[in-house]
Amino acid sequence: MNSKPLRPCNKPGCGQLTRDGYCDQHKTAKVDNNRYYDKYHRSDRSKQFYHSAAWKRARDLIRIRDNGLCIECLNQKRITVGTIVDHIIPIKQNWNKRLDEDNLQLLCQSCHNKKTGSERKEG
Repeated sequence: MNSKPLRPCNKPGCGQLTRDGYCDQHKTAKVDNNRYYDKYHRSDRSKQFYHSAAWKRARDLIRIRDNGLCIECLNQKRITVGTIVDHIIPIKQNWNKRLDEDNLQLLCQSCHNKKTGSERKEG
């Protein structure tokens, strides 16, 4: 018996109830989006890195270190759950800092999108 309560799917506009973040239909769509990004936007070297055990350990460590909260939102006195472990200096710029804890931070989706957008405008 599953003790998690049913909640609406995280996909905006979807009314399906699920015990996970996404219903079965949107869970596969999220995986497909990640596959698309891996295939067309990431180098093979980066793709291998993001699927490595070392990255998964570092990612989990940063989530624990930052107490599961977005660092940028905390700086603005807001409490938001962090969902993405981000490289402060992108690995495209400095590959050697890819597992450096001082170069990793936990961000919410919104803060990560803002940071990535500003990096793209600069670069």
